[in-house]
Amino acid sequence: GLAREPWQPAAFDAAKLPEGRFDTLWLSDGLARPMRTDLLSALQARGQVTVWQSNLPVLALGPAGIKDGALVVPALASAPPPSPREVAAIGRDPAGVERTLAHMPIAFDGKTEAEVRFDLPPELRNRITRLAITGVRSAGAVSLTDDAVKRRKVAILSGTRDREGLQLLSPTHYLHEALAPTADLIDGTLSDVIKADPDVIILADMADLPEQSALQDWVDKGGLLIRFAGPRMANADLARDTLLPVRLRAGGRSIGGTMSWGAPRKIAPFPEDSPFAGLSIPDDVTVKAQVMAEPSPDLTDHTIASLEDGTPLVTRARVGKGSVVLFHVSANAEWSSLPLSVLFPQMLERLAVSARSNAPEVADLAGQTWVAQKLLDGFGQLRDAGDVAGVAGADLAKAEPGPAIGPGVYAADDRSVALNALPRGTQQLTPARWPASVPVEGAFEAREMPLKGWLLGAGLLALLLDILATLALSGKLWGPRAGRAGAALIAGLALWTLAPHPAQAQMSVARASEAASNVVLAAMPTGDAEIDKISMEGLTGLSNVLRQRTTVEPSAPMMVDLANDDLAVYTFIYWPITADQPAPTPLEYAKLNRYLRGGGMILFDTRDADIAGFGEATPAGKRLQSLAAPLDIPPLAPIPPDHVLTRTFYLLQDFPGRYDGTIWVEAPPADAERADGMPFRNLNDGVTPVVIGGNAWAEAWAVDANGRPLFPVGRGRTGERQREIANRFGVNLIMHVLTGNYKSDQVHVPALLERLGQ
Repeated sequence: GLAREPWQPAAFDAAKLPEGRFDTLWLSDGLARPMRTDLLSALQARGQVTVWQSNLPVLALGPAGIKDGALVVPALASAPPPSPREVAAIGRDPAGVERTLAHMPIAFDGKTEAEVRFDLPPELRNRITRLAITGVRSAGAVSLTDDAVKRRKVAILSGTRDREGLQLLSPTHYLHEALAPTADLIDGTLSDVIKADPDVIILADMADLPEQSALQDWVDKGGLLIRFAGPRMANADLARDTLLPVRLRAGGRSIGGTMSWGAPRKIAPFPEDSPFAGLSIPDDVTVKAQVMAEPSPDLTDHTIASLEDGTPLVTRARVGKGSVVLFHVSANAEWSSLPLSVLFPQMLERLAVSARSNAPEVADLAGQTWVAQKLLDGFGQLRDAGDVAGVAGADLAKAEPGPAIGPGVYAADDRSVALNALPRGTQQLTPARWPASVPVEGAFEAREMPLKGWLLGAGLLALLLDILATLALSGKLWGPRAGRAGAALIAGLALWTLAPHPAQAQMSVARASEAASNVVLAAMPTGDAEIDKISMEGLTGLSNVLRQRTTVEPSAPMMVDLANDDLAVYTFIYWPITADQPAPTPLEYAKLNRYLRGGGMILFDTRDADIAGFGEATPAGKRLQSLAAPLDIPPLAPIPPDHVLTRTFYLLQDFPGRYDGTIWVEAPPADAERADGMPFRNLNDGVTPVVIGGNAWAEAWAVDANGRPLFPVGRGRTGERQREIANRFGVNLIMHVLTGNYKSDQVHVPALLERLGQ
């Protein structure tokens, strides 16, 4: 049968088409293809061609990378999207459960290209396995991540202090130069860096390890320890050092010096089973001195790089769940020219010390067999690869996604590389342009057909037939009066059938599905574009806070279309009030009342600091009174100190926004009494349907695309503290909507304990 595949269609040879007349239904993804013209002409010569493609723009993500310390992914569209879109960063939490770790909006701004930037801590960024455009089920809308975005935490230590003015002689200078662009470097003592739990620890010419037991435990748990030789190591007794891959001779070897024989040695080609296989060795890389390994039966097994005379240059051994690597030369240029060459950072990258800074080249992957770990299907879902044959590194570096090498994550040793569905180098998505002679049918949104009128008409018709049958059986159907009555009935039915019935606007299926399947914070439009923009920025900021601090993961906020939307799909509605805001229609008020009765919540915000007390005199306050009059709002009261909003998530007694004024909620029952042993009353289990205030909460919550606050709140630390409390109030508000008065259920604890005791 037909199945969606996660790669672009291959060119089809028009000469292979069957002869004779036939019509064609062409399923198109909506993008231009260079091979399309000849095939289309051949098909039109054989019959009618009809194209079926979506009327929505095609969206895709390019490969992610690191730019200025942030994770950046390019977003492409075949046309500017009609509605806002977000990119979700997906990965595993510390418990190993896959979840959305961050969201960022795509700022197309009327264009077809955008860059989405995630400023995340390294620990969180390294957990991301893929980036996906929310609400789009397509392989092209997913960007898989690999070593290019996983910047390792690397600690570099040496056994000597750096000498001022002699940086080039420092054992760590060339390591810093090679790793600083692609890794997060950690400085400090050995005991300090172990506590920081780095991915890699590099020791440059350190013979005596002050924290050897702690370092041993760190390696056993999966750490990578890389050691470089030097004068200290050459002159030390390392017989009891367990953190070396091989046993070393004392003293070392000097090659090509004034007191030695022979010329400096070059590096031998890397063996096929070495992590360095395929790397090009510059001719000018030579070795003048090295520490020598004691001969042993397993020395060859531990050697991953050697000199032309067969002596080891780099050795490696597994230690527990981790590994230890030894470069038998120094980390500076005293013993070899390796640190001066481009080969040096390449070897470190092959050891999974650093992230790749760009797309992999053939030399980066050559010499190793890469095995698929996860493969992407046509709907953008990752699945286990199973028993898939390995791919040669050179082939993977040049591959375009296809049946032979599908998009997914491929691994070799401790390295990983992603092959995305969007071909490398794609700069834009060109929409398809079909000839006028080719009819194009779009995948438009399915709309519900209201059947109520037709069913009522069928019922009335059945009733009419029953009446006519009764009259006929009773003999009253015939005669002059009966004729006039029957004619009137038939004329009335005809007029009702032919009368125009008003069409009912419907909420789009995609919009309703997006809102119903996620927690969505919505804003009521005011007619003022600037205030509406602030509302959306505020709800975006509150959504970000909820994702960061709770298990609630809202999708992008929406602006309410009161005429068409089903309000039941919205978790919460923020309604800013302006002095000249238009009032809803009676039908829209009926919708709002159904929403409030069904458990919805509206936060009315006059944004005037409530300077007159419950909005009595300000223009916004007066407008609020007229707007709220047709709503079924219960009696209100200033929020009491024991209201559940004070403790649904954070413990609060103030509820500020940009201002700090009184807020009003549903008044508690007059007979509510404090429960025994509890600091609050046993109130009703419902959620207050409205919260009213004038604290300009959206301005306090509002953030830009980079998560920075857009409006000042107070001054200095006091203002930032007020903004923090405003964010906490927003969290409490949404948790109250989602969970009701569950916090007040503590009043039942004594009774439950008493029953358990019985």
